[in-house]
Amino acid sequence: MSSTRFQDRTVIVTGAGSGIGRATAVQLAEESARVIGVDVSRSRLRSLEEELGDAVLTVDGDLTDQITIDRVLAHADSSVHGLANIAGIMDGFEPTAEIKDETWDRVLAVNLTAMMRLTRAVLPLMISAGGGSIVNVSSEAGLRGSAAGTPYTTSKHAVNGFTLSTAFFYTPHGVRCNAVAPGPVATNIEAPFRSEMAQRRLGPIMQATLPEIANADAPAAAIIWLLSDEASDVSGAIIPVDGGWAAI
Repeated sequence: MSSTRFQDRTVIVTGAGSGIGRATAVQLAEESARVIGVDVSRSRLRSLEEELGDAVLTVDGDLTDQITIDRVLAHADSSVHGLANIAGIMDGFEPTAEIKDETWDRVLAVNLTAMMRLTRAVLPLMISAGGGSIVNVSSEAGLRGSAAGTPYTTSKHAVNGFTLSTAFFYTPHGVRCNAVAPGPVATNIEAPFRSEMAQRRLGPIMQATLPEIANADAPAAAIIWLLSDEASDVSGAIIPVDGGWAAI
């Protein structure tokens, strides 16, 4: 790695206030990127600003709101080289028959639709800049049916499809698109079991197979590699970063 690997490059990082998003933003800034950090929490972004100083511009807001996306683009100043779609929320491990409409709508809105809208807005800027790299955060739940509830599992499988389709259409235009699929990571995302059926069905499976909880720096390092020129021939990949969970 080089401390100037992202010099003169602008990279948008969503969910930058905590967890994988914050770890990604910090590592990018350390490698000379101009980071635009987006998060729903103003207080978390303020802490990031205190740590990174002028290396980061921040936007607080909900990415399901087009106004927030417009503010992100205004900060980008017509130049975006990288996009890390990291912001996401969990469900309550609800199986299909127990899904509440509000849970389904919110999980899909945050994990999929907001990511699509921001990516859609950024793609023309990347193409005009001569290329770029998009990295989406999927999940182990995007690789199997036994890692979360139905809403979250559906959203992350859809993230994988979105990644593959975007790579297919835009790699010839110089824009790579990949995804990482983390296993359990120490973040502030709440993931309560709100279903007795899920506890009975998922509990024993997860207890038997769940790997050790990773530090957020591990998936962040994979994201940054995919954003960098070192991954210049990688597009359309879904890479597990899960301590070997996908191999079980």
